[in-house]
Amino acid sequence: MTPGPTDPPQSTRAAVLIPFGIVTLIWGSTWLVIRDQIAVVPPSWSISYRFLVAGIAMAIYAGLKRESFKFDARGYAFAAVIGIALFTFNFNFVYRAEHYVTSGLVAVVFALLLVPNAIFGRIFLKQRLGRQLMVGCAVAMAGVALLFVNEARVDPHGPRSATIGIVLTLCGVMAASVANVIQGSAFAKRYPMAPTLAMAMLIGASLDAAFAWITTGPPVFEPRFGYVAGILYLGVFASALAFPLYFNVIRAIGPAKAAYSGVIVPVIAMLLSTIFERYHWATLAVAGAILSGIGLVIALSARRPAR
Repeated sequence: MTPGPTDPPQSTRAAVLIPFGIVTLIWGSTWLVIRDQIAVVPPSWSISYRFLVAGIAMAIYAGLKRESFKFDARGYAFAAVIGIALFTFNFNFVYRAEHYVTSGLVAVVFALLLVPNAIFGRIFLKQRLGRQLMVGCAVAMAGVALLFVNEARVDPHGPRSATIGIVLTLCGVMAASVANVIQGSAFAKRYPMAPTLAMAMLIGASLDAAFAWITTGPPVFEPRFGYVAGILYLGVFASALAFPLYFNVIRAIGPAKAAYSGVIVPVIAMLLSTIFERYHWATLAVAGAILSGIGLVIALSARRPAR
């Protein structure tokens, strides 16, 4: 049923806000875990383990739902594209970025995901960008800019290292945006979510392992409780649980609005850093967090992009 002119926008309904909130909280916590994952083990091996766990968990879930894994050639190609763009390119860029800059700065830069999501959504999904959504984007981006300036000031790695880290993160943003927009298309709805993601994650894990072996040698694993727990958390909760929720949000409200989870993620990451890493909230960080929240409220209450 098409919403009427007096109906609330789809993005303010519980069916969207609840999974949106769950995904944002989970992904806000992942930056600390990722930082620990690359201390000893090469990034691509950690990514491969993560999505091997995630793919198995998704396959079990699909089996419990009795959803079929029998796809046509286009279905397998669709899963492969998601696996390559999101679970291979995106995460390899992001994990490597954390070698050069702080996890807080990577989280802040990744918040720019809403920009290509909005642009690609307009070009490929024909989603109109209403004035209220654009105002929300502008306010939130002002907040992200303040967070960025603050993080860049306190980053201990220096300008050259910061530049490399930011460029790697932006490459990850573009790869993630491709997968986001594809998931928002009518074509994606032809295939069941769980089996598609299970295949995409396992394809991504295989490619990550192949790349890791070529670039760093045989598998490396750290039999430390914190590392193993981190793999399980990132694989089960941050991937097998969070990605289906996030992609359903994309299908409901479009990739531009869904990407606003990335605007709040760095704020959550900094709040957790305050608890676990004694992060100090400077005036710029406080102002940026407030602006990001205001922009989120403005954008999510907009009626466009219309589905």
